[in-house]
Amino acid sequence: MAEQLTRPQARRSFLRIAAAAGLGLLIAGCQMVPSGRPRPAPEPVPTPTPTPTPGLPEDTNRNRVAVLVPLSGQNAGVGQSIANAANLALLDTGGQKIRITVYDTAKGAAAAANEALADGNRLFLGPLLAEDVRAIAPLARRADVPVVAFSNDVAVAGDGVYLMGFDPAQSIDRVVGHARSQGLERFAGLIPNGDYGRRASQALIDSVERAGGRMVAMQPYDRSTQSLRSAVTRLGGQSGYDVILVADSGRIAITAAPLIRAGASPQARILGTELWKSEDDLGGTAALRGAWFASVPDTMFNQLRTRYRARYGANPYRLASLGYDAVLLAVRIGQDWRIGQRFPEEALRSDEGFMGVDGAFRFGRDGVADRMLEVLQVGAGGNSVVSPAPRSFGD
Repeated sequence: MAEQLTRPQARRSFLRIAAAAGLGLLIAGCQMVPSGRPRPAPEPVPTPTPTPTPGLPEDTNRNRVAVLVPLSGQNAGVGQSIANAANLALLDTGGQKIRITVYDTAKGAAAAANEALADGNRLFLGPLLAEDVRAIAPLARRADVPVVAFSNDVAVAGDGVYLMGFDPAQSIDRVVGHARSQGLERFAGLIPNGDYGRRASQALIDSVERAGGRMVAMQPYDRSTQSLRSAVTRLGGQSGYDVILVADSGRIAITAAPLIRAGASPQARILGTELWKSEDDLGGTAALRGAWFASVPDTMFNQLRTRYRARYGANPYRLASLGYDAVLLAVRIGQDWRIGQRFPEEALRSDEGFMGVDGAFRFGRDGVADRMLEVLQVGAGGNSVVSPAPRSFGD
């Protein structure tokens, strides 16, 4: 457990704080949205963790919020990056009404959750992994503590669990809709084996149907060049297609694209998912240039990255934005959170939504964050926006 502390600061408006920082992050994070409708990142340098002390100091002026992330093991880099960004958000807002404590889920998610509950935390931010969400959800539910998790597995959402992770179904739906708006009709899919692939394949089928297109072929594969080659060959033998979704990471797309260009439908438009956002050299593969994928906007994240690098001496993982936005959300709702009382969970379900580093979002009835996504086109010089993210949920 690591206590995240800030120096006391005089209360000031969010606008003045943001102006002093020269950054639009705080304004975006606390603004309400009008109603209406890998190649892995470099591993951040962990910040020193204070030596744990028995129990936590008593708080009479702040509510306790737990950040549950892996700080050891194979996901330590991502977890530390999220924790660092969460602390940065607390610093940016002044942290007058909440106290953040970080707990290591890699040593046991249930144990971390029980420790957090014993310490008096009344809101959980995290965990990262779906299996950890499953482990802590019953404990949090019995204690009447909402969970705002960083997972993207919609199967663990609901009944007090809210997901901030990027749902692949939303990314697929957005890019399929854009493809249909450009006159493309016949869709194919290259789908990896596993849970993500199963969710992506159903999302593709549903999205094509909603958009009025035709699903003509779909092939599974495991993550090897030979399996990809065989899957592309089988697709060519089934039917011609105008557009093909590679429902996997940018690294896999880089391998698959030349195979697609050498196959039966070499002119097909290639589509990707939100996973492509983690790959910074897609355009270095000529066969991928012109491909489309949908993701959250990067404008505010780029500012966060600069601030993060200045404080921690390393680049954050892309998922660090989830930690930052989760704290902004807690601070925003925490203005009306009475000290020592349960977190006002009903505010999480506001139809108005919230604005954060990753753009506008709101939690649906299923507990999954509904996000405003832009469509990007891969180019030799980087990605360019071909369809901007909507400004509000009614657009």
